[in-house]
Amino acid sequence: MPAYFGIINMIKMFLIFAAMNGALAVVLGAFGAHALKQSLSVLALQTWHTAVQYHFVHVLALLFVGLLLKVTRPLLPGKVAGVAFMLGILLFSGSLYGLALSGSTWLGPITPLGGLCLIVGWIALFVQIWRMQP
Repeated sequence: MPAYFGIINMIKMFLIFAAMNGALAVVLGAFGAHALKQSLSVLALQTWHTAVQYHFVHVLALLFVGLLLKVTRPLLPGKVAGVAFMLGILLFSGSLYGLALSGSTWLGPITPLGGLCLIVGWIALFVQIWRMQP
């Protein structure tokens, strides 16, 4: 029985993270479009826009994973997909937000790690769907 509740808690975590980050992506998108427009370079604004775009897309992907796992049998690949999307959002978009604001080059190597997490998330989602019962 505890394993069952662990799965439910993981699904709920995915859905809560997606909902909260959906709101955050809207706020950060608006912040970039209005408040940062005058203070950042064109390149930094493009970086910010990329971060917001990937943030939104992967929030929707995570929301899909959470809902999919809620209505089907949650297999390990589905759980991996959810965790990978969460880490990818934090590392990929988070590092780009930081890079745009600070210009710190040490954040640069973090971005590809986040991108790798996003790729792993999509592959794991594929495997989850492939293994689903018809």
